[in-house]
Amino acid sequence: MSKESVLVCGSGIAGLAMALGLAKAGFHAELLGPRSTHRVPANDVYHPRVYAISSSSQAFLDGLGIWSMMDASRVTPVETMEVYGDASGVVHLHAWQAAQTALAWIVESSELERALQQAVQVFGIAWHVEKFQKLESRKVHTESGRVLTPDLLVGADGAKSAVRSAAGISHQSRAYGDQGLVVHLNSELPHQNVALQWFTGDTVLALLPMPDTTEGHQVSMVWSMPDDMAKTLMALPETERNHQLERRLLAVSGGRLGRLTVRSPLFGFPLFLESSAMVAPGVALVSDAAHRVHPLAGQGLNLGLGDVQGLLNVLMAKEAYRAVGDTRVLHRYRRARAEPILAMSLATDGLHKIFANSTAPVAWGRNVGMRVVDNIPLLKRMLIGGAGR
Repeated sequence: MSKESVLVCGSGIAGLAMALGLAKAGFHAELLGPRSTHRVPANDVYHPRVYAISSSSQAFLDGLGIWSMMDASRVTPVETMEVYGDASGVVHLHAWQAAQTALAWIVESSELERALQQAVQVFGIAWHVEKFQKLESRKVHTESGRVLTPDLLVGADGAKSAVRSAAGISHQSRAYGDQGLVVHLNSELPHQNVALQWFTGDTVLALLPMPDTTEGHQVSMVWSMPDDMAKTLMALPETERNHQLERRLLAVSGGRLGRLTVRSPLFGFPLFLESSAMVAPGVALVSDAAHRVHPLAGQGLNLGLGDVQGLLNVLMAKEAYRAVGDTRVLHRYRRARAEPILAMSLATDGLHKIFANSTAPVAWGRNVGMRVVDNIPLLKRMLIGGAGR
C-alpha cells in the first residue's frame, strides 16, 4: 500500500518542521518553496531575527532530532523574566518556580533553519525549489508548469499565503498601527540569562539574553511602537538614529543593564492581528499562514510549531479508511487548535489594549494587578505553564 502524500508549501521553520515530522511519521512528504543558504555563521555575527522557544516547542524540536543539531553556544536559556508596568507594577518569573531548567531558549532564526534543512536532506525529502502558482481541483500548479497531486496540501507559506488565497480560506486581518523594531545591542552589564520587558503605555520594549561576544555582553531588542514613532526613528541618519535609540533605551530601562549600544543593523516590521478558518477540502494552514498575534509575548513561532504538532497528531491518529485530506480529519485539526490560538490572541491583544489605555483608573489597576501576581506563587506557576505551551 502506497504512502499518503503531503505537499508542504513554504520552506521556513514551520514548513521544514512540518515536512520533517510527516516523514518521520511515515507519510510521503514533499516541500515546495525557495531554499535559503545557511553557511556556518561567523563568530560574533548573529541573525537579526531571534525567537524565544518555549519548553513545549523545545521538546517538539528535540523529538524531531533538531535541538541537538544546533550550535549550543548560540542558544541562550532564559532562566528569569522581569516584566515592568508603566508605574510601580512588576512581575518576576523564575524557572525554578515551576521546577524547570529554563523558561525559554533564545535561538536565531537562521540556526533553526540550518538544522531543519540538514535534517530534511538526511531524510531525503523531495524539495521543489520553485513557486506555488495556483490550485485547481486539488492539483497544485507551480510557476514552472509542474503539476503536483498530493493527498493533502499544507500551507506554511507565511502571512501573505498564496495557498490560503487559492483555497478560498476565509481570513481576517487588523493592523495595530504599530511596528516592531529589532536590533542587537552591547550591554554594559551582564544579562545573567534574564529576559526583560517594559510596558510604557504606547510601546513595549523587550531585551532578550544573547551569547556574549568579543565586544562584551549582548542582548537582542524587540521594541513595538506606533508607526509614526518608528518611521521617524528609522528615517534618521544611522549615527543620529543609533544615538537616539541608545538614549531612549537607557531612559526606559532605567539603566537595568547599564549603557546599551547598537551593534547591528536596525530592522522594522508592521504588526497585525490575524486569524483564518485554517482548513479547506484537502488543505490545511499552519503558523503565519493561519494566524498572527502581537509579538509582546514572543509566542508567534511557538503557536506555529503548536499547529505543526497538532496537525501531525491528528493525521497520525486518524482512521485508516480516512484520507489525510478528508474534511472530517482536517476539522479535527482546526478544533484542536482553536482554543490555544484564541487564548493567545485574546491574551496578547488584551494586554496591548490594557497598556495602551492611558486613563488613570486603568493605569492604576494594571500596575496593582502586576504587584498582586508578583506576590502569589500559584499565579506565577500558571503564567509559566501557559507560556511554555
